[in-house]
Amino acid sequence: MMPKQPMNVLTTKPSPLSTMVVMLILCILGFYALHFPHSSTPSENLSHLEKLFLSTSSNSTISSYLRALTMHPHLAGTKPASDTTRYVLNHFTSLGLSAHTTTYTTLLSFPVRSSLSAHFNDGSSVSLRLTEEASGAGVVAAYHAYSPSGAVHAPAVFANYGRQRDYRALAAMGVNVSGCVVVVRKGGEMGRGAVVERAEVNGAAAVLVYGEGDTWRKGFERGHVMRGGIGDPLTPGWAGVEGAETLGLEDREVLKRFPKIPSMPLSAEVADTILSSLGGVHVPLHWRGTLRSKVRHVGPGPTLLNFTYEGEKKVATIQNVFAVIKGSEEPDRYVLLGNHRDAWTYGAVDPSSGTAALLDIARRFSALLGLGWKPRRTIILCSWDAEEFGMIGSTEWVEQNLINLGSKAVAYLNVDCAVQGPDFFVGSTPQLDNLILEVTNKVKDPDSDGVSLYENWAAGGGGNNIQRLSGVDSDFAPFVQHAGVPSIDMYYGRDFPVYHTAFDSYNWMAEYGDPFFHRHVAVTGVWGLLALHLANDPILPFNYVSYANELQLYKNTLSNLIDQKISLHPLTLSIEEFASAAKEADDEIKKLRLQETEGCFVDMKKRALNDRLMLAEKGFLDADGLQGKQWFKHLVFGPSSDHERINFFPGISDSTITSAGVSERERLASIQHEIWRVARAIRRAASALRGEFT
Repeated sequence: MMPKQPMNVLTTKPSPLSTMVVMLILCILGFYALHFPHSSTPSENLSHLEKLFLSTSSNSTISSYLRALTMHPHLAGTKPASDTTRYVLNHFTSLGLSAHTTTYTTLLSFPVRSSLSAHFNDGSSVSLRLTEEASGAGVVAAYHAYSPSGAVHAPAVFANYGRQRDYRALAAMGVNVSGCVVVVRKGGEMGRGAVVERAEVNGAAAVLVYGEGDTWRKGFERGHVMRGGIGDPLTPGWAGVEGAETLGLEDREVLKRFPKIPSMPLSAEVADTILSSLGGVHVPLHWRGTLRSKVRHVGPGPTLLNFTYEGEKKVATIQNVFAVIKGSEEPDRYVLLGNHRDAWTYGAVDPSSGTAALLDIARRFSALLGLGWKPRRTIILCSWDAEEFGMIGSTEWVEQNLINLGSKAVAYLNVDCAVQGPDFFVGSTPQLDNLILEVTNKVKDPDSDGVSLYENWAAGGGGNNIQRLSGVDSDFAPFVQHAGVPSIDMYYGRDFPVYHTAFDSYNWMAEYGDPFFHRHVAVTGVWGLLALHLANDPILPFNYVSYANELQLYKNTLSNLIDQKISLHPLTLSIEEFASAAKEADDEIKKLRLQETEGCFVDMKKRALNDRLMLAEKGFLDADGLQGKQWFKHLVFGPSSDHERINFFPGISDSTITSAGVSERERLASIQHEIWRVARAIRRAASALRGEFT
């Protein structure tokens, strides 16, 4: 079933005459702002530019982009995905932007067939649905990409969120999950890949994952379960370009990336049929508080499940699309804005709300170019492919361009799902915190009259709660965690009920997510203003004092979590050194901003300072990477095996987890070594900020 078109959800479309009047005013304002730079200070010029950019917003235009993007499903590696690629490329070129594609050959995964039946204690049985009813032509059946094929006939057992502590709770009650089909609910701060891995470690034969909710109980959440990294599993660490080396499917390193037991998403409705029939011990009291399903007992059995899944892994071609706006003064410094284009189904929220915003950014930048504006630094608009299979498109590109990114990338600004619902969320590397606060104060709040986005966000505690980019859940991951590029990720709403289901349609967005598309306008405004600052400000708007404060907070938190036999002294000294370097850089920024004289010497000083500000993030990278996850190089932000304790210093976090066969002395030595590694990384970042040899 194709998405319905909503009625009366948009503001009235302006008449051709009124449009001409508005454009004439914009041309006059734009000509004045862009062609008389000596009539005001540089900051005032940027303010003119910001006003001009914000004045060109259009909710109806963004809505039209989203409607076009969601007319059909566009799963990576399929023909409809190629059609969407052409749509984005044609949009860029129609605006007069320089556009191109990059192509990679990568391993994707698709379903062939699946079945699930429940056999009850009274001798009856029922065949259970494994995808949405009337989901529409071209919608892929529900599945977990990279799940192995398999057939299991075994008792069902409920394992709550599938965390290790949930399995410990079951074991304490005498429940053995070995050989069973484990049913788990989504949540608990663990991704589906980690859930499957935990089940496998605890001896389960298969895993079924469902999402709870009061609405949309018929949806099946698709997703991938690949582990051990991101990007194409056949080209780990290098790009899958034509003629490149590729590993075989039976290569040991490739096999490590895939689960050994089959898994499948369930709808809440189907899960209830299974869980309500379980016997055995009662659900633990501490599980019941947030439990919405009908489960009362955990099993195993007496209900038996007959589950089969057959999938196939295919080598397929994917394409990233780029539009490049060349910088006028520093064309070799790059500000990147990215969103992925592929979707499990129609993808109105994920990712097409972000794609529509990216297309609108292109339109508005094109309008500014038409008025004579040129950015100081080069801007690249990036449309990634195959993100849903493990950030493959962005990762392959980062791997291919790693050296240039290391020396020339100013920042990466990511928007995946621009709008999922109410409330603004943003994550960043900490040197960009102040810029986020400044820009959100310039954009109107989409849900409240007369206040800025920042005012409403801060009133709810958001201004003091900028998230960090340790997760591996969108395209910022390769930029931060492999290349060390300062980054931002932002979106409206969280945990929307139609995530990765066939119900993620234009109709859902227009009725529930953002009926007037005002939140889309707000995200686009913030995204564009961030880019304008980073591309135009003579001195990069980075503040490493914020970073130093964040590192100190992490150290203080860590001191309350680790064994007192461990010394944090190396960390303390390195953070003090970093804080000193950050203060020196901040003082230098203030001094240079006050200098009214221009000239080659001042420009060179600004360029040298900018390079230090830009490169400091790369000091946190370590060539050896995280233990067991060597592709991830960032020692401050990255994926930790302990998903529930801390979201920083992943190497230290992982070292605190006791491994079988490791003595206490070895465990403490391992933790101490990881502390030294982080301390050395912080010192490298401090050295980069100072820009001097020892």
